[in-house]
Amino acid sequence: MATPPLEDPNFDRTVVFMIEHGTDGAIGVVINRPLTDGLEEPLDRWQEYLGEPALLHDGGPVDHTALVGLARARRAGDEPIEDALPIGDGIWSIDLAADPIVVMARFDSLRVFRGYAGWSPGQLDAEIRSGAWIVVEGTVDDVFSAEPADLWRRTLARQPGRLAWLADAPDDLDLN
Repeated sequence: MATPPLEDPNFDRTVVFMIEHGTDGAIGVVINRPLTDGLEEPLDRWQEYLGEPALLHDGGPVDHTALVGLARARRAGDEPIEDALPIGDGIWSIDLAADPIVVMARFDSLRVFRGYAGWSPGQLDAEIRSGAWIVVEGTVDDVFSAEPADLWRRTLARQPGRLAWLADAPDDLDLN
């Protein structure tokens, strides 16, 4: 979660679901920035499987031609399938070139993100050490929240101790 105020407007008050974080760098998607439009051709065949809000989401500032599909499994522990890979806690990466009828038989909600957030090796770790990011445990429900726009405040509010206080930080810290 971005610490207020993160000076980069691409990440101000964002909640990022980390897909991978290792020695080669990190990649994730911003999960609290729904856009105003649904899916266009050829992805419109996935539209009926989108969770509320049934919109395309801004996944981050890197490569807006890239589309990332994440789906919530109906049950835990399912074996991998050809067009989906488990990435943790009931969340799977979906191949959006696949047949949605076949793939979504095992999933109950889908999010599609345009772009992603990426960091070079060591970059995210350095940003965390400098205080730009707060690392908290997320939930499957966070990724598929029906109200993603206020997810940053809700997620902070459920944290223990003084960390929850940040949920009430004003958008403009000069007004504090």
